[in-house]
Amino acid sequence: MSNKENRGPKRFSPSDKGVRAKKHLGQHFLKDEGVAEKIANTLNFNGYNKVLEIGPGTGVLTKYLLEKDIELVAMDLDRDSISFLEANYLNKNLQLLEADFLKYDLSDVFGESEFAVTGNFPYNISTQIVFKTLENKEKIPEFTGMFQKEVALRICAKEGSKTYGILSVLTQVFYEAEYLFTVPPTVFNPPPKVESGVLRLVRKADFSLACDEKMLYKVVKTAFQQRRKTMRNSLKSFNLSDKIKEDTIFGQRPEQLSVAQFVALTLKLEEDAISTHK
Repeated sequence: MSNKENRGPKRFSPSDKGVRAKKHLGQHFLKDEGVAEKIANTLNFNGYNKVLEIGPGTGVLTKYLLEKDIELVAMDLDRDSISFLEANYLNKNLQLLEADFLKYDLSDVFGESEFAVTGNFPYNISTQIVFKTLENKEKIPEFTGMFQKEVALRICAKEGSKTYGILSVLTQVFYEAEYLFTVPPTVFNPPPKVESGVLRLVRKADFSLACDEKMLYKVVKTAFQQRRKTMRNSLKSFNLSDKIKEDTIFGQRPEQLSVAQFVALTLKLEEDAISTHK
């Protein structure tokens, strides 16, 4: 075989390793080690040395994360994957957990320490993974990983875009979001029917809010439930006073408002509610 023929990406088949992807878990095992190495390099390890990998599968990404000077926790709901990793990835800096990320109390493993999150995320729970990350933003300074491309683009979308919505605003209130690169279906086993995208979220230096967080979530979700209407109409349930309705921001549609404008709007609604009930 010529050298030219040997230049393709390094790959392995997880099914050959005795671990098969389970449809009900949304598993698509990454088999391209070049892509895995690229994802491992998306983390900057600035100010932390602990990393949580969600859904390690057969460990193709795990292997490259272990080359870093970090403490790695790999969490998977799949017993077959955990058993495979236990047999093949014994390392003093690797802790394996058979657990559901969405239900797991992260302080049980990380305590008060900060940690990053990364992984080739199951598509069926990827947005829930983001929302749980937001709930733990005080502990998670950085987040990278692979999503369905459409979801990754939505998270990183800016105002004025048709894909800009609830997930975009609530993520970007606390994190700088950057879409990094696209991954084709052919690098997975089994291949998904869509392209994938890798993104990076870096927590803002000041991620405190000037407004009430629960109120902001309510405003954003209510506004985008009727995204084609102006804010004046989509936020009718907030019992707006006649005075606040005159603000020019209420003549805009939700997709036109920046993240900062949503925060400012929430503050105005809080003040309006207070003055109305005086």
